[in-house]
Amino acid sequence: MSEIRVLLVDDHPVVRAGLRAMLSDFEGIAVAAEAADGGAALAELSRLHTLGEPVDVVLMDLQMGTGMDGVTATGRIKAGEAGQPAPPVLILTTYDSDADILAAVEAGASGYMLKDAPPEQIRQAVLSAAAGQTALAPEVAARLMGRIRNPDPVLSAREIQLLELLATGLGNRAIAKQLFISEATVKTHLVHIYAKLGVDNRTAAISVAAQRRIIRRF
Repeated sequence: MSEIRVLLVDDHPVVRAGLRAMLSDFEGIAVAAEAADGGAALAELSRLHTLGEPVDVVLMDLQMGTGMDGVTATGRIKAGEAGQPAPPVLILTTYDSDADILAAVEAGASGYMLKDAPPEQIRQAVLSAAAGQTALAPEVAARLMGRIRNPDPVLSAREIQLLELLATGLGNRAIAKQLFISEATVKTHLVHIYAKLGVDNRTAAISVAAQRRIIRRF
């Protein structure tokens, strides 16, 4: 069996060095290249594809400073912008909010792991992704199952996206422009969000959503 070639994508050199050392200890897994953000990852994948040395799995961070974020990069990789067939993307991050998980899944990520996971879990996740299977951290799987089983109204992906923008301080008009919807639609979404969270204003909505890890804490 040939080695599984991995591209590491993280903006912290120390983190990449640690991941490289950990993965190199696993039989059958090799680090083919590294990138500091999503844009560099796309360029590296294209370069390796041209050389006839494709990557089997991309291990992708979510937030990478001012560079292209992991969700955007994942979507572009899965769209074939770095060569076809597109390799599976395994998210490895510190963030476990519903917003981050859903955004990654919608972008086409094959798995979602947390950086504090035991090395063996990460190894198994890489193997699963390379085999075309889904790999989710137990905490992430529990959150997704909780969304399915929870009898209370669950925020939709669009409502969570709107909440994220709300938390950055944007007003209704700016949110409407960002999401390419009308202000009236924004107001309708807010009414539904408030009802589902049991609040009556945007400040309380942001606070409750952060407490429940629906969105990141700002």
